[in-house]
Amino acid sequence: MSKDREFLWRRLHSLLGIIPVGLFLTMHLFINFTATGGAESYNDATAVMEKIPFLILVEWIVIYIPLMFHAFYGVYIAFTATPNTGRFSTYRNWMFSLQRFTGVFLVIFIAWHIFQTRIQKALGTHVDYDMMANIVANPIMLGFYIVGILSATFHLSNGLWAFLVSWGVVQSPQSQKIATYVTNILFVILSVVGVAAILAFV
Repeated sequence: MSKDREFLWRRLHSLLGIIPVGLFLTMHLFINFTATGGAESYNDATAVMEKIPFLILVEWIVIYIPLMFHAFYGVYIAFTATPNTGRFSTYRNWMFSLQRFTGVFLVIFIAWHIFQTRIQKALGTHVDYDMMANIVANPIMLGFYIVGILSATFHLSNGLWAFLVSWGVVQSPQSQKIATYVTNILFVILSVVGVAAILAFV
């Protein structure tokens, strides 16, 4: 792959990780958070989403195709990239490594989550509060989902920092430090929302 083409692929990978994949993840977590209000609240929220016109087409264009590209190209990056120890601090290199580890794990987690929900829906199973409650009734599966949620929220928040740096939005050490604080706060907020949501099904 030529350097120019790889540069463009990486730019596309970075952009899709934020828009639309990152935005969808955030929306998905907050919709799931309605489960803290009980089964009726969650079922009402998901019912609204099911009424989106041309839902299957929208899901493929806005979610599945961008997600698959980001996931598969991300795995390629994870197994070919090396930490830039000369440019970034030890902390940033740890974040670099965790970004790649969580990315690979998320490919497995998201594939399993889609199998348990969207594919089961296509096979005739009704996706509702009870379905998720049955899934996480298994302690192992609950733990798997919590790790998956934390991996996703970290991957998004740390990926946002990398996006801001690689796209030249934050360039100075001070602005990158501020971006670190902001994205860490985002990680905490989304993690609390996501974990609270999954625990609401227990």
